[in-house]
Amino acid sequence: MAQTKRLIFEVQDLEKSYGSYLAIKIAKLDIHPGTIYGIVGTVGSGKSTLLNLLAGFDKQSSGSIHYDGEPFDTNWRGKIVQNEEIYYSVNPGLKLSTQTVSSYVSDRFDKKKNVIENRYFNTGSFRNLWDRRLNEISQGERHWLGIVLACEMDPRVLLVDDYGVYFNTNMEKDFRNQLIKMNRSLGTTLILSSPLDVYLKNFASVLIYMDNGHISKIRPGNVRKPRSGNVRKPQKNNRRKR
Repeated sequence: MAQTKRLIFEVQDLEKSYGSYLAIKIAKLDIHPGTIYGIVGTVGSGKSTLLNLLAGFDKQSSGSIHYDGEPFDTNWRGKIVQNEEIYYSVNPGLKLSTQTVSSYVSDRFDKKKNVIENRYFNTGSFRNLWDRRLNEISQGERHWLGIVLACEMDPRVLLVDDYGVYFNTNMEKDFRNQLIKMNRSLGTTLILSSPLDVYLKNFASVLIYMDNGHISKIRPGNVRKPRSGNVRKPQKNNRRKR
């Protein structure tokens, strides 16, 4: 009998409420490793709430989320312990920081600062970004910075909210190429949300459409799933307390 492949995320009977408002209700959702998923929905559809739950940034009201076959760890206060294999590109604090991009990168990758500058910031749409302050750059540029850090951190799972919303055509192309490279060369599982499927349908293997907190349909994208040999394996000691 063939061995069943383990899912990277398994969602069952998931609900998230804020007071009396039910933001999300999903009976079942399976996420396979090494695959690119696009979550499509308008504002209020629940797509951002779902990403927050998968990232461990928020905790469900009921139901279960299993990552690599196990529920998220919690600390003694009941808060979810962040898993270092999962990287969420959203960082609201960046838009308030007066640090330059170069200083921000240096704080996190001091020994690789010059390598990162040459690799990402000397060509393309972001070549003039390096010496600018974080609170002066656009939301799309902050998205790009998030993906740069993700590439260097080498996550097993990358979550990106509002993909394409803040991009011009050239920015989206640069961003897309980097994500595809991560998926194909490293086997990174990508889960991207967007209000429209215009970008994601030619980029993702699976499209998940959401409406009013529910999954309305799941459709294949125009990109085939990667071969199993490219799928990232879990690492040990991958959790840290927040």
